[in-house]
Amino acid sequence: MEDYILALDQGTTSSRAIVFDHQGQIKSVAQKEFTQIFPQSGWVEHDPNEIWSTQASVAAEATVKMGINGTNLKAIGITNQRETTIVWDRVSGKPVYNAIVWQDRRTAAFCDKLKQDGYTDLIRSKTGLVIDAYFSASKIRWILDNVEGAREKANKGELAFGTVDSWLVWKFTRGRVHITDVTNAGRTMLFNIRTQQWDDELISIFDIPKSMLPEVKQSSEIYGETATTIFASKVPIAGIAGDQHAALFGQMCIDKAMVKNTYGTGCFMLMNIGDEFIESKNNLLTTIAWKINGKIQYAFEGSIFIGGAVVQWLRDGLGIIRSSAEVENLALAVDDTQGVYFVPAFAGLGAPYWKPDVRGTIVGLSRGTTASHIARAALESIAYQTMDVLKAMEADCGMEIKELRVDGGATSNNLLMQFQSNVLNCKVIRPNVVETTALGAAYLAGLAVGYWKSVEEIQQLWKSEKEFIPAGDQPEIKKAVQGWRKAIHASQSWTDELPDSESV
Repeated sequence: MEDYILALDQGTTSSRAIVFDHQGQIKSVAQKEFTQIFPQSGWVEHDPNEIWSTQASVAAEATVKMGINGTNLKAIGITNQRETTIVWDRVSGKPVYNAIVWQDRRTAAFCDKLKQDGYTDLIRSKTGLVIDAYFSASKIRWILDNVEGAREKANKGELAFGTVDSWLVWKFTRGRVHITDVTNAGRTMLFNIRTQQWDDELISIFDIPKSMLPEVKQSSEIYGETATTIFASKVPIAGIAGDQHAALFGQMCIDKAMVKNTYGTGCFMLMNIGDEFIESKNNLLTTIAWKINGKIQYAFEGSIFIGGAVVQWLRDGLGIIRSSAEVENLALAVDDTQGVYFVPAFAGLGAPYWKPDVRGTIVGLSRGTTASHIARAALESIAYQTMDVLKAMEADCGMEIKELRVDGGATSNNLLMQFQSNVLNCKVIRPNVVETTALGAAYLAGLAVGYWKSVEEIQQLWKSEKEFIPAGDQPEIKKAVQGWRKAIHASQSWTDELPDSESV
């Protein structure tokens, strides 16, 4: 029988397993959702054991569907929701607390204090990150300070920390391997992405025992073998990358200035910036793209908090569509938005603004505004936000981007993709395999075991399914973009305090 690569895609709302063949084609898929836990406003948690049980069961299901067992699997690649923080007992293997999810805001006040204490430039220069509750370090500290006995056990070397990739490797190897890769380590705010080492100064600032931290590996190498009964034989775990880094690799954005955007609940845009650390001057993050064969690649990253989630809100909040798939036809019922703009800042504005207090705004309403205009404005908001991030990337790298590779659920919406091409005035390319996150993890694992001989061989597998070329009246598009800028300004001014003379 043919040999395959198994990719485990552990996401924020579900665990998936996808089997890929030598052509990078999907042969089998299994997926399970798991529980979202909201203990109080702004807090988001997952049960680490449920993350493991769902991921283990879909791994088994995807291979059973194919009629294959471990002997037909050349390697396992893992890609994961980033920044989500798990702390567990090294002896029992039991988590001391639920996983604190990347979306969780409970440590925002502590992060604000770090900014007030003047750590912003230091942390950005070492990690490429802005100080925010989003990242792992403040979450680890919270667990140590708020779970009874946790700090004492950590000080004795009895606790382990890991992002989700570390937790899955620990479970698959039955506690024999405690590692992470450079892409996930780089999102903790404890890892110096220039030196590629855990940073003692950062560890001291966050007051975290160094003994908790996993060993940091490349994104493509053999970390260990499975020791569970899920597969009939031992399978090498050989590739790890955080979800957005895996998607960048899956899109084969391997050359400098190549850009991908993932359209999911939010949108995440990454640009390959080569082998040198560059600090963004335009509120983007600098992150490690991957490390393969001892060579590091860096990337700029811009996060948009609300992408496809705006369509879910039209469905669940406004009730103007019954399913997300209906939004395209509703938006196509009108030729344009008639001056309506929708800034979907339900959770604040991400890059390049980083304004967490801003809230959603719809402007330009008239008596003639219909559900179709609002639906179209919602779709266009995804494209406009993407444009803002891409322009920041162009400003940082001093280059004009000629093409954008896209993936994620919302890319099936042709209206959105064409509008995206129009406002960017560049080619937008949708690949043949849109599961690029899992595909990237599979490629990284396959490279490590020789399933694919080189990155150049993999490059030949990437194929375009559809290309969108800029169309329409550019002066009209420029006018529309100016309207978006005014709408962004309006949404930010809503949070401003009134002058004393105007307050009641």
